[in-house]
Amino acid sequence: MSNGRRVLVIEDDLDIARLVELHLRDLNCTTEIAADGDRGLERAERNDYDLVILDLMLPGLDGLEICKRIRAGARGKVPILMLTAKSTEIDRILGLEVGADDYLTKPFSILELVARAKALFRRVEQLDRPSPTAPDSIRHASLSIDRAQRRVSVGGAEVKLTAKEFDLLYHFASRPGMVFTRSQLLDQVWGYAHVGYEHTVNSHINRLRAKIEPDPTKPRFIETVWGVGYRFPGTDEAGGS
Repeated sequence: MSNGRRVLVIEDDLDIARLVELHLRDLNCTTEIAADGDRGLERAERNDYDLVILDLMLPGLDGLEICKRIRAGARGKVPILMLTAKSTEIDRILGLEVGADDYLTKPFSILELVARAKALFRRVEQLDRPSPTAPDSIRHASLSIDRAQRRVSVGGAEVKLTAKEFDLLYHFASRPGMVFTRSQLLDQVWGYAHVGYEHTVNSHINRLRAKIEPDPTKPRFIETVWGVGYRFPGTDEAGGS
């Protein structure tokens, strides 16, 4: 585990925020606290962080809006761990679909929060140091993927993807021909199993297709394998629906 992590905690309950700060110190993290949504978003957009811990219910901007704006901005790749007092399914789905990497419902164990933070740090390290067989660039028909710069273009025109959309596309494209179920994608791309939230995969794939497919109704790059899941065409295929 690398040292010197910088964490932003956007949480209006200062007792919780300071408890998180205290325990993250054991991971050699420097923690900054923002007690309202507007101030939290300002810091997230201005500074580089290794993790944002984000409460859903905040004065000012709420956590969902903050998450969406972070993902759309220049620092959109930062891992986001969302906290909420709400426990309904729709809140979890919305959090995951706007780009949260993980989700904890209050009251939570501080040890579990620390474990989730460590897991997110490890996942980022793994992305930064892919396996020797992971290709730096992938080309398939008009689609081009640059892993190092995390850039995607179709027909020479750059396509803006969220961090999760890029991770999902690269996961497919670096394993051409392999079929993945929704549950496998949740585990392998999101980093852990979100049992029962497979429709989150569907919504991400639909948005990804809308951005990269010439005709999203006849996908060439992310194909549906009916009754099973999805796949990226094999290297010897020209791509079809």
